[in-house]
Amino acid sequence: MADGLLFGPFRDRWAHLCIDMQRMFADETEWHTPWMARVLPNVVSLVELDPARTVFTRFITPMSADDVSGTWHRYYQRWASMTRERMHPDLVDLVPELRRFAPPAWIEDKVVMSAWKGTLHSRLRAAGVTTLIVTGAETEVCVLGSVMEAIDLGYRIILVSDAVCSGADSTHDAMLGIYNSRYGMQVEVVTTAELLAARLDGMF
Repeated sequence: MADGLLFGPFRDRWAHLCIDMQRMFADETEWHTPWMARVLPNVVSLVELDPARTVFTRFITPMSADDVSGTWHRYYQRWASMTRERMHPDLVDLVPELRRFAPPAWIEDKVVMSAWKGTLHSRLRAAGVTTLIVTGAETEVCVLGSVMEAIDLGYRIILVSDAVCSGADSTHDAMLGIYNSRYGMQVEVVTTAELLAARLDGMF
């Protein structure tokens, strides 16, 4: 058994939730996430396990700061270069290494940090999914927002530590420590190698 998989097999009731692996974070923008290139091969290897079980989320920014309210308005005033009236439309798309998998993978667009404000939960429940393998960007932002709501919804979370990334080393490392120390009953932290070994062992 992989060291991080504490609660046994999850067989065929899983999906791979890949958060915001988009060109807006991979390319040289104000939101550039340098680690994305480093973790991308691991993400690809996990998608390849079964592309049809993969859900790619995309973070869709507003056309302008005037299209959102509250603190989001202030946020997009600060990051005006990342609004859709200012950035190239292709930057919203997945990185090419992942875009080729959809379909059969499906794309779930979102306008906030969490992946759960649209149809994701109902679609996964209809498919009998109870376990989520989680990868993507950023560890302490949209990955965190999506994981926390998934915990509230009762999903078993398998977080792949070397397939998530951030633009800030210190908060990435701190967040992985928090997952291990405070969410041990809900979040199992594994490496890509451990998860692939578990696949070979017939755990899923």
